[in-house]
Amino acid sequence: MTAELSQLLQDHSAREMQRMKMRAPITLLTGLILLALVGVEVAFVFPRRQNGLFSMTGLAVAASGLILMALWHLSAQLLAEWDRAVVLRLGHFHAVKGPGFFMVIPFMDSIARVVDMRVRTTMFYSDANLTKDTVPVSIDAIAFWHVWDSRKAVLEVESYYQAIVMAAQTALRDMVGVHTLAELLAEREKIGQTLQQILAGKTEAWGISVSSTEIRDIKIPDNLKDALSKQAQAERERQARGILGDAEMEIARKFAEAAKAYLGNPVALQLRAMNVLHEGLRAGTNIMLVPSSVLDTMNLGGIAGLTALGHVSPGKSPASPPSQRAGGGSSATTETR
Repeated sequence: MTAELSQLLQDHSAREMQRMKMRAPITLLTGLILLALVGVEVAFVFPRRQNGLFSMTGLAVAASGLILMALWHLSAQLLAEWDRAVVLRLGHFHAVKGPGFFMVIPFMDSIARVVDMRVRTTMFYSDANLTKDTVPVSIDAIAFWHVWDSRKAVLEVESYYQAIVMAAQTALRDMVGVHTLAELLAEREKIGQTLQQILAGKTEAWGISVSSTEIRDIKIPDNLKDALSKQAQAERERQARGILGDAEMEIARKFAEAAKAYLGNPVALQLRAMNVLHEGLRAGTNIMLVPSSVLDTMNLGGIAGLTALGHVSPGKSPASPPSQRAGGGSSATTETR
């Protein structure tokens, strides 16, 4: 809280310095009036001295000039386009003046405060507050607001910019207490809108409108970060396994549909088997294990045997068949060269 108020006071001091610079034309004109008075005194008073004393006329002119200069300096005011001055007359509200040049009645009118009508930003935070699920978090947020009624901002609240900071910080702490950590992380925009509505309801009577509030950062303890990281990793792994299981089920359904299509069409099944062998040979596979029933169906056993006899050297007996068919579940090996 101290840091925010210090920043607000620094901004206020900077604006006051800027307003003093805006009064430079008035100060310059006051100086010119003073120089004119000095010139009048030199031109008319000094030549008419009698017995070493100034004439009463010269003294009256000098006194009148000084009084007029002082009144001019006190009454003349100049404000920038974005400033408004709340003027009190004898302690009561009189008018809102500005922007540009205006005059007040000295010693009767007083400027209570000059209000900046531009959109302003205020940063606030909630330090180590517990969420609904008892997790300590620190939240940094920012509010965008502007004064739309300078009269209310000055007369209804003592220090409207300090009131904005306190109201925003209190509302943020209340919001943290009614939400879980998961909601804070997933619903930043929604929480910011709710916070803006709460602040708007509080500041409407002060002549202040809160345009928006945004949550900039949510800080959690380091040990909780590790736990959340492990939880997220486990969740991703669970989702990956679910996707893999769904893919296996889809493949099984496709195979079941294909089996129904091949059930009453043995020719299509034979063509499919030959296509599988062809694709395997194209891939550069030298050895393929296939069921012997497939070889019998496509008559590839005799072709493979003739190919093997053609590669037997002269004088050597042909090798025995690589396997004996023992049933439908046996397999045969074909080699391509």
